[in-house]
Amino acid sequence: MPGAPSMSFASPKLPLAGKVAIVTGSSRGVGEAIARRLAADGADVVINHHGVDVCAEQIARSINAGEGGRAVVVKADVSTIEGGNYLLEESVRRFGVPDILVLNATVLGHRSLEDIDEEYFDLHLNTNVKGPLFLVQAAAKLMKPGGRIVFVSTSLTRATNILPMALVFTLTKGAIEQIVRVLAKDLGKRGITVNAIAPGPIDTPIFQDGKTEQVWRSIADQHPQRRIPLPDEITPFVAFLVGDDAGWINGQTIGVNGGMVV
Repeated sequence: MPGAPSMSFASPKLPLAGKVAIVTGSSRGVGEAIARRLAADGADVVINHHGVDVCAEQIARSINAGEGGRAVVVKADVSTIEGGNYLLEESVRRFGVPDILVLNATVLGHRSLEDIDEEYFDLHLNTNVKGPLFLVQAAAKLMKPGGRIVFVSTSLTRATNILPMALVFTLTKGAIEQIVRVLAKDLGKRGITVNAIAPGPIDTPIFQDGKTEQVWRSIADQHPQRRIPLPDEITPFVAFLVGDDAGWINGQTIGVNGGMVV
């Protein structure tokens, strides 16, 4: 009898294989989790940070030692136009034109109205609005049809129990959501989608800082599940929005908050 035909089991293609992704502010917290997830899905990821941060290099080494896409680190202050341009130029030089741009770098301050000064306001506006907008402007000139842009907003923009201390942070994220709506019309003509996710509180070192157990518990109790999610519970939504299956989702801000805000 003839021998049985040989069978080969090729590994399935990763959903983001061959894609280049830039994730701003990705050396820790949610940004790190997003970078790791996109790399695991096959993308070559540019990890961005500003300042002295050994975590970024450690993340890149970890990604490069595993399966999936590759990673490089680019230090750049994306709150400035010059920094954003440098990040983009280095990304193109090292990996090629980006297919995916995730605007995650954020400043989150807490001051009441009487304590807000111009420096504090400008820091939030530059980091959360101006820098991301001009980075998108530069990247959009290079991106091809099928490109994906995702901003990170906050569920505070639609919460009813928002605290006065979050005034400046929330107004900048509200601006981001309007940018998404307008850019979706503009870039959508070229087949590039623009969306945002709006998480609630997330269990990261930045969020934990300065909070007592009582405050932590009171925030957790506002969720139907009575807990605060980990960053890895947010990243699947970003991974979906930057993938091929999300081509008909455009101009949306999607709440990812476990039902805390509906």
